[in-house]
Amino acid sequence: MNTLIAIAGLGVFCLIAEIFNLRKLLVPVAVIGLLTILGLNLTEFSAPGSFYNNMIVVDKFSVAFSSLFILLTVFLLTLSHDVYKEHPTKISDFVAIKIFLLSGAVAMVSFGNLSMFFLGIEVLSISLYILAASERLNLKSNEAGMKYFLMGSFASGIILFGICLVYGATGTFDIAEIYDLSQGAGLPSWFPIGITLIIVGMLFKIAAVPFHFWAPDVYEGSPALTTATMSTLAKVVAMATLYKLLSGMNASLTPTFEMVIIIVSILSMTVGNIMALRQKNVKRMLAFSGISHAGFMLMAILSLSSAASTLLYYTAAYALAGIASFAVIIYITKNKENEDIVNFNGLGKTNPLMAAILTASLLSMAGIPIFSGFFAKFMLFTQTIKAGYLFLVIVGVVNSIISVGYYFKLILAMYTKESSEEKQAVPFVYYFVAVVAIVLNIILGLSPSLLTNLLN
Repeated sequence: MNTLIAIAGLGVFCLIAEIFNLRKLLVPVAVIGLLTILGLNLTEFSAPGSFYNNMIVVDKFSVAFSSLFILLTVFLLTLSHDVYKEHPTKISDFVAIKIFLLSGAVAMVSFGNLSMFFLGIEVLSISLYILAASERLNLKSNEAGMKYFLMGSFASGIILFGICLVYGATGTFDIAEIYDLSQGAGLPSWFPIGITLIIVGMLFKIAAVPFHFWAPDVYEGSPALTTATMSTLAKVVAMATLYKLLSGMNASLTPTFEMVIIIVSILSMTVGNIMALRQKNVKRMLAFSGISHAGFMLMAILSLSSAASTLLYYTAAYALAGIASFAVIIYITKNKENEDIVNFNGLGKTNPLMAAILTASLLSMAGIPIFSGFFAKFMLFTQTIKAGYLFLVIVGVVNSIISVGYYFKLILAMYTKESSEEKQAVPFVYYFVAVVAIVLNIILGLSPSLLTNLLN
């Protein structure tokens, strides 16, 4: 609870800082503030509890995921220092919006009541709508903002309708009471319908097939830093929330629900990877890559009672690799007309460190050892086999092999093509974020127990 209050207070401070013309100090102060809040959040591991009539529930799950979200926001804000330097009058707005987005994310994994869940998802979504359309003179950014707003509003409406049906069936918004009622018989037929609608709305948010159609256009049209935010922070928030919703409201999934999750998982992995093979734009390629990773993450839902630590590890591995790759992509495509792969030609010669970091992050996403992406998939596949879904794991392995194809298309461009540009100095923040993110990714790969033991 203290974490949520502190984040909201930091966001308000960033808005007030504009009045006193503290723009140059804004990003460093915000980053230091978030690191302090991260320390505060970690102290809540030993002090679980519920607040405001169970509206907010602090437990190991919420603390672990909130810590991951705060860390990702620190990386994104650090990149903001250079990305928004050409918009000095707006930097307080951008920084504050990202911090308020974080408050929505924390609320989404700390809720004990469906009304708090919906409040969190709206805070996060509205922040992303604004960031997607923040380049107001860019037609693609306007288009991305409008598409995301329409699709996101549609998804939020479906979720709200589902919450209404669950409330109508149980007479409560409280997750613990809903769980107790779901254990017994006698709930009306609109209870499973309500849960289905909530799941459908959340599948929109994580861009799982067949609710993925907005993602490639929105990722491509949005400013690169916003795309990084959607691809890493927003996706792992939505996935963690979906897991908490299902495990919180249902004792176990029915066979019909399980079959739906399996089908969506297979479609997401397959469609995402096959479409990514055809892309020339790096942001569109990573959008389809994110869709395929959503399919992998959905496997965790098939083991609701035991997959929380596996999901935490997978989301951390995926998000850290995503942050590292976008730190390179944002710099390389800055001031370029597009984000096509040709912009990366010869990067291995002009900037070996940047090329090595991007290569490492792509290899992690593909699931190559020694990176944590490999161990994340290994743990997920092991758990899914134990749950009795060997066929789904075989599909996952095949899709992992397919993904190597489009990741290596970018890697080969960096090391086998000739660059048409001279070597340029890279601002320190890009090196710092990219190196720290990929080093953390490798550390988690070498020692998975750092995360997996947190929720045991």
